[in-house]
Amino acid sequence: MTSLPTRFGPFVLETRLAVGGTSEVYLARADPRSGFPERLIVKRPLPQFQSDTAWKAMFSREARLQAAINHPNVVRVFDAGTVTTGEPYLAMEYVEGVDGDRLARRVRQVGERFDPALATYIAKEVLAALEAVHAASDELGRPLGILHRDVTPSNIYLSRSGEVKLGDFGLAHSQHKASFRSETGNTLKGKFAYLAPEQVAGDPVDHRADLFSLAVVLAELLLGRQLFDESGQLAVLLAIRDGRIDAVEELRGRVPDGLLAALLTGLSRIPRVRFPNARAFLDAIEPFAMPAPQAVRALAEKVRWVTTNPTGAAMPVVRVEGAGGLRNEPLGLEETQLKRRPRSVLEAKTILYSAEPSFAVLSTGEERGPLSFAELVEALATGEIGRGDRVDYMGQGFRLVEDMEDLVRFLPAKTERTQEVEGPGAPDFVDELSVSTVLAVLARVVRKKETGVLFAERAATAESGKAIRKELYFEGGKLHHVASSDASELLGEYLVRRGELARDELDMALAVLPRYDGRMGDTLIALGLVSGVNVFRAIREQGRDRVADLFRWTSGKLTYYVGQTHPRVEFSLKLDLAQLMLAGLEATTPAGSPIAEYRLRLDQVLEPKGDPLGEYPPLLDHVRSIVTHPRPLREVLSVAAGLGVASNGDVLRAVEVLVALGALSWT
Repeated sequence: MTSLPTRFGPFVLETRLAVGGTSEVYLARADPRSGFPERLIVKRPLPQFQSDTAWKAMFSREARLQAAINHPNVVRVFDAGTVTTGEPYLAMEYVEGVDGDRLARRVRQVGERFDPALATYIAKEVLAALEAVHAASDELGRPLGILHRDVTPSNIYLSRSGEVKLGDFGLAHSQHKASFRSETGNTLKGKFAYLAPEQVAGDPVDHRADLFSLAVVLAELLLGRQLFDESGQLAVLLAIRDGRIDAVEELRGRVPDGLLAALLTGLSRIPRVRFPNARAFLDAIEPFAMPAPQAVRALAEKVRWVTTNPTGAAMPVVRVEGAGGLRNEPLGLEETQLKRRPRSVLEAKTILYSAEPSFAVLSTGEERGPLSFAELVEALATGEIGRGDRVDYMGQGFRLVEDMEDLVRFLPAKTERTQEVEGPGAPDFVDELSVSTVLAVLARVVRKKETGVLFAERAATAESGKAIRKELYFEGGKLHHVASSDASELLGEYLVRRGELARDELDMALAVLPRYDGRMGDTLIALGLVSGVNVFRAIREQGRDRVADLFRWTSGKLTYYVGQTHPRVEFSLKLDLAQLMLAGLEATTPAGSPIAEYRLRLDQVLEPKGDPLGEYPPLLDHVRSIVTHPRPLREVLSVAAGLGVASNGDVLRAVEVLVALGALSWT
């Protein structure tokens, strides 16, 4: 760590206030000849990132975006430059006080609640900042389309004089061009408890995600606790995705009805139901906010109380946690630890836990074993061991798999060797597998919003070496769960193929898997190998890729039963089937190749058919809006090209899906 105080370019670094995964923040004093305020904040990279070109680009972007905003509720950037050694820095306004997280925790610790009017005032001031952020433009007056993407209590700074300022634009993003593609491949940013549902789900994101995050902050100030307080990161992310905000109902009768209504609008799971912009949200809550002079005095008093009373009989000792905001005291050792734990710690975990092997006797008489816990789970998940087989689980004696609660949850509802589903009667759909039949089944489920299960079976091929079976479970017209007998499609292997997990790291996770009840996602998160957000996204993307893979099968059989569903799913995918149909077609016809298949149909006419089926993915919605009357395919492609939002291949895949859904037809 740098010895302080120390000279750094035109500054003297006096106190380190915060350190994160890539940078550190100092309270500094500027050279009187520099033209900067006497006291300011200097942000610089950690040593290991000083020569990282990607990090430098991100640092430069943060400076550029934040410098484009001049508003009293936004932390000001005075300068971005490099010192003589080439090390970059940001010089920013010093907000002497605390961040919102620290103030809210202190209020909770002494058993108090925020005055609703004061909490609303803080939210109003942040919305004024967001209005400026979202409206920022470049030197030519062109909108920058900035999204903050990290509106959290620790990035809301409260001064000793009662000011409210939004800062930390390290995760901010400028949208220069609309896109109809999902953000699935992008890194998901922001503290996970404040992410908007569309960010969690990997859907396109706009400024309304920032409004959702601010609504969460306001809800927590009013509730006096976290809005999404489920145990575990995956549980929190599921609660956000599904819009589980029941806790807000506790405020009914405690806050004005109009404020509660505005809060519920801001917390809507569906972006279009939220306020259209920050100004509309601000206008809705302003009547319930404490008047400015009174609020400034009240807030200043609270901030001074926190900063001047670190301990006391009436106030428990506060241990600063996290490094999200600017602090007035040096950080403890816990705060400087990297998210990824050292390998030696992980290896120690594997030594501490050693499980007895398991053995199995299949219904055919074949014996298996010894099996590690990971090998047993894989055999159960892929159907190699199933109902009717007997297992000696870690020395507990042989019992039927279906009678063992610890194991039955790893079984797919129907295994590779099961020939019939219990109880559904005759299948509702049976056909040879092809792109058109897969599209037909998925389109039926969407149109009728059905609940059911689709079995896809393929005989052994030279490439796979064995038969493969996939089970797709639907609920209410969405993909609920996908099971596969292909061991390469298990979550750990999937993450290794994506480069998000090393092979030796997966081996470590497998070694301690029993400690986490066989849940690979929870194991990876607990070991610090993969973040909760990345596990969440990987599980959803794995479901998508398993379905897309069906479109690449050249042979097989489809069997569909209406009314059947998986009884033991802890993580419901809730994936949009129309989006999966697009992904499947792209897997078989990547880039612009569909145009060759449609050359003879360019003059054939498309016409709208029936009523829209509700929410389409953006690309389908776009193409459907072009075909409001009969138009030749050539004209549809020309209009779409003129708008510049999708390639010919994307438009043709959208047409194929819309025809399957019954929203368009050929004449």
